[in-house]
Amino acid sequence: MKAILFDRFGGTDVLHEADIEVPQPGPGQIRVRVRAAGLNALDGKIRSGAMQAAFPTPLPAVPGAELAGVVDALGEGVQDVQVGDEVLGWSDTGSYAEYALATTVVPKPAGLDWQHAVALPVAGETAERVLDLLGVTAGETVLMHGAAGAVGTLAVQLATARGARVIATAGPANQDYLTSLGATATLYGEGLVERVRALAPDGVDAVFDLAGKGALEDSIALRGGTGRIVTIADFRAHQLGVTFSSGGQERSAARLAELAQDAATGKLVTTVTAYPLTEAATAQQVSDAGHGRGKLALTVG
Repeated sequence: MKAILFDRFGGTDVLHEADIEVPQPGPGQIRVRVRAAGLNALDGKIRSGAMQAAFPTPLPAVPGAELAGVVDALGEGVQDVQVGDEVLGWSDTGSYAEYALATTVVPKPAGLDWQHAVALPVAGETAERVLDLLGVTAGETVLMHGAAGAVGTLAVQLATARGARVIATAGPANQDYLTSLGATATLYGEGLVERVRALAPDGVDAVFDLAGKGALEDSIALRGGTGRIVTIADFRAHQLGVTFSSGGQERSAARLAELAQDAATGKLVTTVTAYPLTEAATAQQVSDAGHGRGKLALTVG
């Protein structure tokens, strides 16, 4: 099968197409004919070698942690899906490939296309995990740094669905986008503390940092301490006494199925930019730059 892999750590130039063996599902696994693979910021960090301490990666490696596609084969003991079912979920093997293995998947609603389906597993789990860690409830004000990406797109909507008010930061090009999702948008960068205080004179109740670009000090100033601040992107968190959440194992099939239904009916908005599998390096360059809107995905086949 065709796959994108890297056999050394480095920039996006280490990614290349290769023919590798089709994986065989083990007990409890399924094999999926991949139709779309999701890109995440972590993919680039793993490819660069920066995450070797936290996520040891044997080489060669195929990137990709989520997929949408058609069930192609069943491992021993699998009873809840059938060959031919359309599914989305998390991949056990790299999903930048024509086939990948998976354990946790849910049915893909008929009204949800492949690219928008693959925008949900990682971003949905991350958004809800952090909102739960922060204990966000109705009537509270949540500040989200760098909210125009895949996780932020869902986090804004999920927080407002809880009855919270969201103040979300992004660059000039994404101000209207965040407003359309239900947030009060503002620019990041110099003067942020003053802008947020003007928008929320009574203060912010919680901070969700999705950007990892030096916003923690401003967050601490706005909160008057380190309580109820969570980052998923700033590795200085522990030095500053802030919670860093990496997660990744809280894979709720039931909740993913609900998000998929909401996306299919338009209750939950997803925004996707897709590239063909052969342009994975270009897509990761865009991801590494960190200023995109919504989800990046690869189309396969």
